[in-house]
Amino acid sequence: METFIQQLINGLVLGSMYALVALGYTMVYGVLNLINFAHGDVLMVGAMVGLSILKVVEMVNPELPGLIKLLIAIIGAIPMCMLVNVIIERVAYRKLRNAPRLAPLITAIGVSILLQTFAMLIWGRSPISFPTIMPSTPIEIGGAFISQTQVVLLILATLAMLGLVLLVEKTKMGRAMRATSENPRVAGLMGVDSNQIIVITFVIGAGLAAIAGVMWAANYSSAQFAMGTVPGLKAFCAAVLGGIGNIYGAMVGGILLGLIESMGAGYIGDLTGGILGSQYQDIFAFIVLIIVLTLRPSGIMGERVADRA
Repeated sequence: METFIQQLINGLVLGSMYALVALGYTMVYGVLNLINFAHGDVLMVGAMVGLSILKVVEMVNPELPGLIKLLIAIIGAIPMCMLVNVIIERVAYRKLRNAPRLAPLITAIGVSILLQTFAMLIWGRSPISFPTIMPSTPIEIGGAFISQTQVVLLILATLAMLGLVLLVEKTKMGRAMRATSENPRVAGLMGVDSNQIIVITFVIGAGLAAIAGVMWAANYSSAQFAMGTVPGLKAFCAAVLGGIGNIYGAMVGGILLGLIESMGAGYIGDLTGGILGSQYQDIFAFIVLIIVLTLRPSGIMGERVADRA
């Protein structure tokens, strides 16, 4: 039971970060039918900017509580990620909205490489350690342990996802996003500025990626210029697993993918004597992804047009 609870905690922590990034993929797809493969590198920008801000805060006022430092790093990283995503949308994607789908895909790959190169020039090639600012004493739950950093991560991820749901379902902006997603032409005739909605969608996705980026670096205690590639790819798989274009599907897919990885690495690793352990955890997630898409190509929750925001 202790092993199950521990793997459940690990899966929820990992899955919550996947879900935040997957929401960025699925929101952009919902309004543009475009896969922004540079989104994982926006996570990287958030982590690196947050780390830089944290170092400045440490020098200016090292006596601040660790939670306050972490929140300052996240709050500081969010505007930078938003700016980066707005520039990406304006420069790289706007003129390609009506182009063949291969053109935005190639552009996204190019933007990803460009962001990694700029990050390498600014922060260097070597991994940068994330300082331990939260208390190191873990919290025990049923014989399993969760760090205080992970508790903060789960709370922030939950609040961010709840805030997004309220925005999409309960606000005028959310209705405009859903209308643009369903039919941009009709939404435009009703006075909805599709360009503004698309920019806002990129901004919101960037904010979620910034939170995930700083928390990813804090959870794994390091950050580097290529760190967004694997989380970005897995988050995209989570969005597809849940149902690309469906915000609830992105959340469910992210959490499920994290649980699959954690449970697979824990239990199957034990059964195989460590031969298939945590270093092979990607195998379990992608096997399940292939099975789900073979049986249900639209994903677990499908692509419900009304929720594609």
